[in-house]
Amino acid sequence: MYETIALITRYYTAFNAGDIDGMIACLAPDVAHHVNEGQVRIGTAAFGEFCAHMARCYAERLDDLVIMANADGSRAAAEFTVNGTYLASDAGLPEARGQAYRLPAGGFFTVREGRITRIVTYYNLADWVAQVSR
Repeated sequence: MYETIALITRYYTAFNAGDIDGMIACLAPDVAHHVNEGQVRIGTAAFGEFCAHMARCYAERLDDLVIMANADGSRAAAEFTVNGTYLASDAGLPEARGQAYRLPAGGFFTVREGRITRIVTYYNLADWVAQVSR
């Protein structure tokens, strides 16, 4: 359990540092990345491409992070607050004008042999759209 909490902490520390390679170092090569909206991405290359796109469109920092894991460390969850700025318009979403937003969010993880094999990210997209549309 404690090793998994440390792994998820490293993953989110890398996220807050904008360190995509550091995030990928926490992942299994065949990681399944389930984003809030859209298709599942499989593998670290697809994950890295997604992160690079997100870095172009959004500047985000996660605060109020709480990480939980089951007893054998195979599953974990994290709750946090996303503090962000919408930098560049993303396809199908409102126009970016540097709008700030703040959202509660969470992540769910499967861990095997010290690597993250599944990530599910959740936030309320309607809330985000309302905030950046003001």
